[in-house]
Amino acid sequence: MAGADCVFCKIVQGQIPAEIVWQSPWAIAFLDINPANPGHVLLVLREHYATVDTIPPALFGSALQELPRLADAVMRATGAEGLNVVLNNGKVAGQVIDHVHFHLIPRRSGDSVTIRWEPGTYRDSAEVTSTAERIRAALSTGGQ
Repeated sequence: MAGADCVFCKIVQGQIPAEIVWQSPWAIAFLDINPANPGHVLLVLREHYATVDTIPPALFGSALQELPRLADAVMRATGAEGLNVVLNNGKVAGQVIDHVHFHLIPRRSGDSVTIRWEPGTYRDSAEVTSTAERIRAALSTGGQ
């Protein structure tokens, strides 16, 4: 969905207007047009990557270096008591637009935003160990 079909690519290229609050050579931040709360900002990479696991690490680091400052600015500007930083990675995880983006959602006591899941458990310590071993093996055998 890169380029002509991607709404975030169109915003980055200036083809669709957005209320931009910050930008760098690697990323752009603008107000979400369907905010969970007023001040809900989207931090979007300028280059099109569908999921976080496809982004070159150096680009990812450059793009996110201002995230702490942006989060602080959103909280101070909105008077928020807290902030959710959310990345939905893949359709099954709730990603609607296939262009990596982070939601910075200002939070206040009693607001209507819900980001919840039922805590699960592992069957036993063997499952914990096995899961950790598979992740360690995947880290050591390729990918980024």
